[in-house]
Amino acid sequence: MSYASIIVAVDPGERTAPRIGVAAHLAQRLDARLIGVAAWAPDYPRGFGETSVPTGYGIEDLRQKAFGELHRAEETFRLAARPAERIEWRSELRETLTFLAEQSRAADLVVVGRQGKNDLPHHAAAVGPGDALMTVGRPILVVPHGVERLSATRVVVAWKDTPQGRRAISDAMPFLTLAEQVQVVQVAEGTDRTELEDVVAYLGLHGVKAVGVLKAPKAGGTAETLLDAAEMFGADLIVSGAFGYSRLREWFFGGVTRTLLDHSPVCCLMSH
Repeated sequence: MSYASIIVAVDPGERTAPRIGVAAHLAQRLDARLIGVAAWAPDYPRGFGETSVPTGYGIEDLRQKAFGELHRAEETFRLAARPAERIEWRSELRETLTFLAEQSRAADLVVVGRQGKNDLPHHAAAVGPGDALMTVGRPILVVPHGVERLSATRVVVAWKDTPQGRRAISDAMPFLTLAEQVQVVQVAEGTDRTELEDVVAYLGLHGVKAVGVLKAPKAGGTAETLLDAAEMFGADLIVSGAFGYSRLREWFFGGVTRTLLDHSPVCCLMSH
């Protein structure tokens, strides 16, 4: 299995180019097609489309402004995507997340930017990784601000025996088979390594060089334990299932997914 087609979500914001670069180098490495996707819904005045709107509102001006934003996004994409050999551009005056979800039918992987609580303000057309996870039906690669390359030579798999965790391993297989070292980390009390050994053996059947590590949760919780494990291992990619509880509970009460989305300094591949 490989990624034959990759989508990167593009917006006119200043933090977009490095994310495109990550996606472009990945596409080059995997000989994959790279599709840049952007959408912008004009900020029409209240009541537009429902009642007659005076021409003084400048509807055409709003449309032209939106087209201008999309053109700027395309320029950024084409410049930053140069390492990739096969690129496409798709954009439309639409609601951003809806358009991205529709276009994801043409890709194996969708690349988006991190939008942590402590990150700089993002562009209005940027797609939130949590929303993308719940909508596009594809694995999501979340790229933090400041990350310009993803080697994925060392990868940490955050293992939990859930449908999302099992799906994440399958979705990440192109990364795992290319990695030099993979560490499957289970955060749990006790000493039972049955699950870990099963997963490591399964990965070995695919030629993945993996070892299992059982870690007791630290005071900061499971997510902090995983982040520490990735740092100690020298990993620049964490693979994890997403939203093990309901989305509402994860969003308002934290959880491993939300902490990784907000605070991980390395790329995260997540599946829902």
